[in-house]
Amino acid sequence: MIKIKNEIEIELMRQGGKILASVLFELSKKIKPGLTTKELDELAEELIYQNGALPAFKGFDGYPNALCTSVNNEIVHALPSSRKLKEGDIIGLDLGVLWPPEHCASCAMAGGCGGQKGLYTDAALTVAVGKISPEAKKLMEATRGALQAGLDKIKPGRKLFEVSAAIEKYAKGQGFAIVRELIGHGVGYDLHEEPEIPNFVSAYFKDITLKEGMTLAVEPMLSAGSYKIKKSKDGYGYETEDGSLSAHFEHTVTVTKGGYEILTKN
Repeated sequence: MIKIKNEIEIELMRQGGKILASVLFELSKKIKPGLTTKELDELAEELIYQNGALPAFKGFDGYPNALCTSVNNEIVHALPSSRKLKEGDIIGLDLGVLWPPEHCASCAMAGGCGGQKGLYTDAALTVAVGKISPEAKKLMEATRGALQAGLDKIKPGRKLFEVSAAIEKYAKGQGFAIVRELIGHGVGYDLHEEPEIPNFVSAYFKDITLKEGMTLAVEPMLSAGSYKIKKSKDGYGYETEDGSLSAHFEHTVTVTKGGYEILTKN
């Protein structure tokens, strides 16, 4: 069932989304050759706690970290490690935030949130490490553009597949493949809610009519080579089967009366 959010819930997601966007912005400024992905994860967690929120990914389906750090051919969900970034790499930073924090005895914030039920936001961006190749730059720009093309179709009364079709058309027009086994989703009271949001049109997925108050995580993932993927050796991440570069951009948005609002922005 798709969960429609009221004005109070959307405002809480707006607050959480602003925290999330600010953390991603700070992380992106730190990207440089020699930095480890583990250092990025540690900074992400520290910044989230400093803002009074909780890292949404940590513990979700057993994921042990706050941040997903996917480098080059890694698409999403790659574990942070001692791996050092190199000049010319591109890195996907995927992050979730829970705000307000849950009232939970195991949480450092326990007692400080008044028991308010938390809501999730989810966002991602791909960042260049120093000077990158023209192909990598074009891939990143195309993925960001595909996300915007999809968002521009969001409006009450329109079909979700109009969003999917716009992403697919833009990506293919730029000459890149669309990762098909990983898709967007609803978000809010759960990190993954209905509806499923593919980045391409397929009868396999249920089409729905967009309604005011829906909250959606739209996230195209493009490949410079094949759309086929495989599981990473870390057991959590996914990477392109042919080793080609991949990029990922994501925003949490809400459907408004006149269109949409990005909730994960500064």
